[in-house]
Amino acid sequence: MRARQRVTRGAAIGALLAYSGVVIALTMLKQFFRIGYLWDPAKQPFVGYSFIPFHEIFTASSWFGTLFGYGGNLAFFVPVGLLLYVIFGRVKWATIVGGGFSLAIEAAQFFAQLGYTDVDDFIMNTVGAFVGATLARWCGPKMHRVWIGLTFAAVAVFIGLVLAGDSLGGPSRVKQL
Repeated sequence: MRARQRVTRGAAIGALLAYSGVVIALTMLKQFFRIGYLWDPAKQPFVGYSFIPFHEIFTASSWFGTLFGYGGNLAFFVPVGLLLYVIFGRVKWATIVGGGFSLAIEAAQFFAQLGYTDVDDFIMNTVGAFVGATLARWCGPKMHRVWIGLTFAAVAVFIGLVLAGDSLGGPSRVKQL
């Protein structure tokens, strides 16, 4: 492996670790911080589970919430797939490891009672990792540094939003989905 590839791979590992922190914070730790009034931390120890695939599609009271949930979970793991492709160089391994990461999060949510465990989250996260890895393969190695940079930028924005906390909005603007 050439020195430039090692640097890129090392940076991808760093970006993946940083982004994994964001994923864990947003899936399991929302009761401990606030981004404006996007959610109410007091209502976040929402614990439950759904092991029936795509059950929400048929039972949800809002199409927006369902679309946001499925689309959001898919989009949430695209960076994971992009970075795993940079690290492993194979769509198959990026998808398997991305799915494994999602499964670990869902299991941790279930056993630690820190969130809502949903088979649909696992499915859509795995699809997101596949989409990200496929995109990274299509775009080629010239884009690897771009994916890494964008991921670090997203992590920095997340940290900034968390640090800004309550200053980003008032309680009158909170909308419950």
